Amino acid sequence: MRIALVSDIHGNLPALEAVAADIRRRGVDQVLCLGDNLSGPLLPLETAQWLMASGWPVLAGNHERQILEWTPGTGGASDGHALSTLGTAELDWVRGLRSEWQWAPGLFLCHGTPRSDCEHFLETPEDGVLRLASAVEIAERLAGQSSALVACGHSHVPRALRLATGQLVVNPGSVGLQAYVDDEPERYVVERGTPDAHYAIVEQVDGAWHCSQLSLPYAHQAMAELAQRNGRPEWARALLAGRVT
Repeated sequence: MRIALVSDIHGNLPALEAVAADIRRRGVDQVLCLGDNLSGPLLPLETAQWLMASGWPVLAGNHERQILEWTPGTGGASDGHALSTLGTAELDWVRGLRSEWQWAPGLFLCHGTPRSDCEHFLETPEDGVLRLASAVEIAERLAGQSSALVACGHSHVPRALRLATGQLVVNPGSVGLQAYVDDEPERYVVERGTPDAHYAIVEQVDGAWHCSQLSLPYAHQAMAELAQRNGRPEWARALLAGRVT
């Protein structure tokens, strides 16, 4: 079975549609979606409706939780925009999403790590950027999870690491947002340097998991213009160039 992993769509429906078309072209058997699906100043309602109709297994990320918890004055603008567009059916769907999933024997899905939806798995914030996590850090974040393939998202950084245990941990990168600034647990910047959408395909060959990381263009200018119209110039810059400045 060839499995496509998608994550961190952030309401970017044209990027999602481009990725889905590429997945169909490659004859993938199954698509798994790893969370942070809607939050942002783009098309959260339309993205929710697309995913609801897709039949894909979909996880909740930290932003799904934050959308449901959002309150004026304390919640983030991206989560607040998403919440303001969603109807009852979409919110009920979000509430029903799992935060992690042992999707098959030997295949575990999470958004951040098995122990937290807002912890980076393969990177660690340090000195304003995300550095590669150490082997000790990754082992701690596994939290005893022994599946041969562990899929995660959250950082927006495409990466696949084979551990000393033989396990493969895969982050497919972000479908919808290639640069951002975060302040938790400290301030750091992620810049992919490209507007392209990212996803991954994994498959078992001779009993071992293999990973291919893919990137592809989509109509990113239109999404940058939408972000600008919705009062988010920093998103517009990130969508245009995959950089925050």
